[in-house]
Amino acid sequence: MQKKYYLLAPGPTPIPPNVLGAMAEPIIHHRAPVFVKVLEEIRERLKYLFQTKNEVLMFASTGTGAMEGSVTNTLCKGDKALVIRGGKFGERWAEICEAYGVVPKCIDVTWGEAVDPRVIQEELENDPDIRAVFIQASETSTGVVYPIKKIAEIVRKFDNTIFVVDAISGVGVFELPFDKWDIDVLVGGSQKSLMLPPGLAFAALSDKAWSFVERSDIPKYYFNFKKELKSLKDNQTAWTSAVSLVMGLNESLKMIQAEGLDNVFKRHTRLAEATRAGARALGLELFAPNNPSNSVTAIKAPDGIDGQKIVKILRDKHNITIAGGQSQAKGKIFRVAHLGYVDTYDIIIVISALEMTLRELGYEVELGKGVKAAVEILEKDI
Repeated sequence: MQKKYYLLAPGPTPIPPNVLGAMAEPIIHHRAPVFVKVLEEIRERLKYLFQTKNEVLMFASTGTGAMEGSVTNTLCKGDKALVIRGGKFGERWAEICEAYGVVPKCIDVTWGEAVDPRVIQEELENDPDIRAVFIQASETSTGVVYPIKKIAEIVRKFDNTIFVVDAISGVGVFELPFDKWDIDVLVGGSQKSLMLPPGLAFAALSDKAWSFVERSDIPKYYFNFKKELKSLKDNQTAWTSAVSLVMGLNESLKMIQAEGLDNVFKRHTRLAEATRAGARALGLELFAPNNPSNSVTAIKAPDGIDGQKIVKILRDKHNITIAGGQSQAKGKIFRVAHLGYVDTYDIIIVISALEMTLRELGYEVELGKGVKAAVEILEKDI
């Protein structure tokens, strides 16, 4: 008999049946009136998700496309940018800057820890030529959440600096009110909390950020924010739309809106806390004990056990896909995601399979102890 497949990686994430159904409908033309109507609905639903009055741009790409566009559309060649580099995706910000002639000034943060906002303030005060601060809301490679609200309060005081946040694994998981917190650019992606396949990227811009777009001199073609905004206001996309993905997006946004953002955030908090409790009950250490993200939990592999073996056994024997560590954390950690279309029983399943996997690898485990700790949290809201 074919085994059931469980996906608890931090992207792609599971897709609800109704979203799959919407994407399986016969394809329509991307300029047809019926599709124009769908885009009109999506514009308002994206504003709800990002908590903004401004338009949210959409591109047919992975989230990295919107990250790249956030650099090329707001900065000029030779501009300085402050980059918070505490994981693989912080490194990506620096790499994109370098590719387009922007000079990254990196704050290197120990993997598994969050940046101290005071360090950012000192850098901005000491160097008035910094034009942007680039950061992750949730550093997916380490399971760390950064203090976005506090940093936004700092950056807003500098008229010539914008605050750009990669929230690909943050939007729709925890509170990131774009307008209220004065974030300048917020980037999202389809394959995380939005419960879709990879292939759509999003970017919300503040009025301040749009003023930076006017001065930008970096070449751009496909990821052209001004061109995309002009089309979006006519309920169009500048280029050929990813029609099936967009149809699925409308369905997933309906689900989020029906649940309500506060309830969405509470659900993710509950699943994350249960995962962390289950890991701790097994004697495991969190990689980010002080600033854990509600998107993904990074767990240290026990001494003498390769974290990649944990990932492999869960995948090959139990048909459960999680994620391993990347770069310097490879083999040292494994990551269990709990965002998007993940529920109570997914967490119970992965914790129970983890218990069996650790036991197989020679780690002393009392079967059921991790599950019990997780269930004690999960049962509160069942």
